[in-house]
Amino acid sequence: MKKFAFMLLLLLFVVVLPGHGQAAAGQNKIFLDGQELNAGQDVPVENVNNSIMVPLRMIAENLGYKVDWNQTSKTIKIEQQGKAIQLIVDQTAASVDGKTVIMSTAPLLRNGTTLVPIRFIGEQFGLTVKWDNTKKVVDLITPPVSEPNIDPEQSNGDGGTVVVPPGEPSSSLSMINGISFNENRFTIAIDGNAEPKVSKISGPDRIIVDLPNATFSDIFGTGQILDPDLNGNLTVTDYPDVSGIRYSLYSTNPYTVRFVIDLNTPKNYSVEVSGDSSKLIVIDLNAQAPGDTSTQPGNSGRKLVVLDAGHGAKDSGAVGVTGKYEKNFNLAVILKAAALLRQENKIDVVLTRSDDTFLELKERAAIANNLGADLFISVHANSSGSAAASGTETYYQRDASKALANVMHKYLVQATGLSNRGVRYGNFHVIRETKMPAVLLEVGYLSNKKDEALLFTEALQNNVAASMVSGIKEYLGIQ
Repeated sequence: MKKFAFMLLLLLFVVVLPGHGQAAAGQNKIFLDGQELNAGQDVPVENVNNSIMVPLRMIAENLGYKVDWNQTSKTIKIEQQGKAIQLIVDQTAASVDGKTVIMSTAPLLRNGTTLVPIRFIGEQFGLTVKWDNTKKVVDLITPPVSEPNIDPEQSNGDGGTVVVPPGEPSSSLSMINGISFNENRFTIAIDGNAEPKVSKISGPDRIIVDLPNATFSDIFGTGQILDPDLNGNLTVTDYPDVSGIRYSLYSTNPYTVRFVIDLNTPKNYSVEVSGDSSKLIVIDLNAQAPGDTSTQPGNSGRKLVVLDAGHGAKDSGAVGVTGKYEKNFNLAVILKAAALLRQENKIDVVLTRSDDTFLELKERAAIANNLGADLFISVHANSSGSAAASGTETYYQRDASKALANVMHKYLVQATGLSNRGVRYGNFHVIRETKMPAVLLEVGYLSNKKDEALLFTEALQNNVAASMVSGIKEYLGIQ
């Protein structure tokens, strides 16, 4: 019966919508526990960012699955034996039994065909999925009945699991929650007392960061990919000094997580650790020879602005009326604003996150405080129980921030064209705990259908980013 159920599940992934896949027909094979399965037709399979994508179509009720496709919202809903999965085309956030899970690759449309990540969906229904890119073979593996060292509640990357150290109580280990790389700085978010041991090695050039008595938390798996052996890598682009960053559970005696920053040229570095039980560890590659700080942000008379994209990874923020996530809007605007600010020769910019990474609120404030930033600006989209709520708001918490709020709001309202809901007091952590003028921008309401549609247009996002730059320059007195 078990094999028969998996055979039925397989049909979910191999019946093709009208359209053409990207892989050559007839070259791909699918195996279940080592035995080849014949679906009666060719199965186009595509490798997208190391995720294996297969076509999906409506499944007849008599196969035991309920599969719904909403053309308007591009939403896929799959239900089987009480388990419900919802995916949205071009969004990495999925819903599994009401809980948000982050996939490494989003579903996509290809010539009228919907492609979905087979690893993520397969593992939700109890399968391990492996892909041999050379042989073009998909292996579906029935998991053992008992997995004493695996916590099924912890997921990573594309739907795998995070290994809980055998015999090691998790309370005794520090938990690594997330990593990011921007502005030539490698940041590690960690809960616990682990202290970094950092060294520089040549031949080839690299920086080694070891964290003893530590392992990866389930939160880490929502933002980064971990393979079954707890190895992974962080892709680094547009930074000529670094070719990439690798990480692994390097040792189990004692448990040690190792990060390797692969360098293209020798680099000096500095290490900064902030926080108590929740820490931020920053490996700063902007460090120069002792006494030379000319390239540090905010030096040489430049002003330093920290931009904060609200929410991220497991924290989606508000969910729009058509299923769009606030975190994606926030990041899109921040990246556009940062690109514009980098064209200003009197302003340095640092981002609290430049990808789908989770940071605690206190970690966001700590980044700005530790860098001695001149301004802190956090971008959000609002939500209300009333679908009629619409418009743009700007919040400040301290009197020292009110002048900045007034200037930023003036330009923001012009950029959105939405109703002006005013400059308001708000006791939000990131604008309360920062030491410099700080504001929180609520650009529009995702709970309002018209606002949501507008917020996810390139034109609106570009306008908001430009308005942020105008407000920052006016407040700082920069021409």
